[in-house]
Amino acid sequence: MKTIAVIGGGITGVTTAYSLAKRGFAVTLFERHRYAAMETSFANGGQLSASNAEVWTHWSTILKGIKWMLKSDAPLLVNPAPTWHKLSWFAEFIAAMPHYERNTVETARLAVAARQHLFAWAQEEGIDFDLKKEGIMHIYRDKKGFDHAGRVSQMLAKGGLPRRAVTPEEMKAIEPTLAGNYYGGYFTESDSTGDIHKFTNGLAAAAERLGVKTLYGQDVQSVRSDGQQAVITVSGDEGSVVHTFDGMVVCAGVASRDFASQLGDRVNIYPVKGYSITVNLNDEQSQAGAPNVSLLDDETKLVTSRLGLNRFRVAGTAEFNGVDRDIRADRIRPLIEWVEQCFPQINTRSVVPWAGLRPMMPNMMPRVGRGSKANVFYNTGHGHLGWTLSAVTADMVGNVVQEASRSVQLAGMFQPA
Repeated sequence: MKTIAVIGGGITGVTTAYSLAKRGFAVTLFERHRYAAMETSFANGGQLSASNAEVWTHWSTILKGIKWMLKSDAPLLVNPAPTWHKLSWFAEFIAAMPHYERNTVETARLAVAARQHLFAWAQEEGIDFDLKKEGIMHIYRDKKGFDHAGRVSQMLAKGGLPRRAVTPEEMKAIEPTLAGNYYGGYFTESDSTGDIHKFTNGLAAAAERLGVKTLYGQDVQSVRSDGQQAVITVSGDEGSVVHTFDGMVVCAGVASRDFASQLGDRVNIYPVKGYSITVNLNDEQSQAGAPNVSLLDDETKLVTSRLGLNRFRVAGTAEFNGVDRDIRADRIRPLIEWVEQCFPQINTRSVVPWAGLRPMMPNMMPRVGRGSKANVFYNTGHGHLGWTLSAVTADMVGNVVQEASRSVQLAGMFQPA
């Protein structure tokens, strides 16, 4: 197995292409946009957050969804209109609840392992992506939320992630710009933040230097495989073109479900929309009044990242409304108001809104590994932790493809790479 196609030029596709190229494969990356990282990997919350590894498969998520269903500015919003996809997804979500603790521990373990790959790649390739290793602080306004965080901390510790409880006074010392009254917090010193768009584009350039052929502006229309050849039909400026490879890896975000169906696999990804704002810190007062430590407000489900001197990113919320990329003003307004309440020194005149679709599996675990065909592989469905987990799942799928290639070589079906 020498030639491999990677479908999708977001964070998972680019890290996968890079990982495969490092292993000696001839890789072609297909991306429908003109550049890498133009959809879900464009303007996320920026957190590389093992401390946010808690999966959502808990009854409290269902109860909150029902409670907030008619509140347009709620952190979690579910469109009540039924579709078969939505119903099947939520049925599997509920079925995964008994594995809540196991999956949280495993996600934490993966997130911790991902760091060494991502930081090593960035250093090796000289990628500047506004990395800040200042830790992440989770903030709580009441005892109930704080106590739940204590139970989550025990699970994270099983996954190899230490974090410590902090008092309101310690919270103020850690991040002096934070305004408001809080019951307490949890601080994870080993977590960090960075600009996913910058990193993905930097790694895409590095992949090209390793020989990856990047085909931008190429919209994959169909995929098929007979187990020995992978055939991809794309449409672009030159019309429809058919490409043939020894194998393929599907890293196509919310489109992965459709591609998997064409390949005879079931990958039940649902698009969960999240929003972000990037506040431009255009004056010295705003720059001084914006936090350097990344935050996660558990009550509002918002996260923050300081991106360089003059950008402040706030992101979060979850909206179950199918493939809908519209940016709604009533979903953006709470993010701006949160900034004004928690960081009153920041000027919010210049705010750039964004929305992206998180590809979520019902059990909140990414789909990484083989498909039903011998030459089809998946690295997709990372949900709200695509940035955090991307480097380790790329390494994992790289190992799987490499092992499959060795098996094929031993069987004498393909020439050695």
